[in-house]
Amino acid sequence: MAQPLDPIALGLPQREPFVFVDSVSELIPGERATGQKTFAESDPMFCGHFPGDPIVPGVILTEALAQLAGIAAGKTGRALRLAAIKSMKFPSAARPGEQIALTARLSGAVGSLVQCAVEARVVDRLVAEGVIVLAEPPAA
Repeated sequence: MAQPLDPIALGLPQREPFVFVDSVSELIPGERATGQKTFAESDPMFCGHFPGDPIVPGVILTEALAQLAGIAAGKTGRALRLAAIKSMKFPSAARPGEQIALTARLSGAVGSLVQCAVEARVVDRLVAEGVIVLAEPPAA
């Protein structure tokens, strides 16, 4: 297996505390990417989601997948943003301390819009899957 890649070095525009991809293990720019994220048990979000039974919020999993999709799109220097969630399902919970495997595959593009099929797994357990759309922000 190749050395994991730093998502910031690959052009991820987010910064701490809003970086939800720890590393990228595979990248074929303009086609697909795989990465990982492990949320620390000490992360403040777990104090309220849910006390005594903490799970990673679906919106945070979706954001992690959108961040990886932006890297997969291969548009370094052009900060793509989540524009639409066409579908998203959370068949099982991801918990703090678990390594979440993230996958994003480009499935279409029109103009400045990029559509990606995404999924997140903990070992063989599917915790999120769906289709999201990213867009380039308008020029300032």
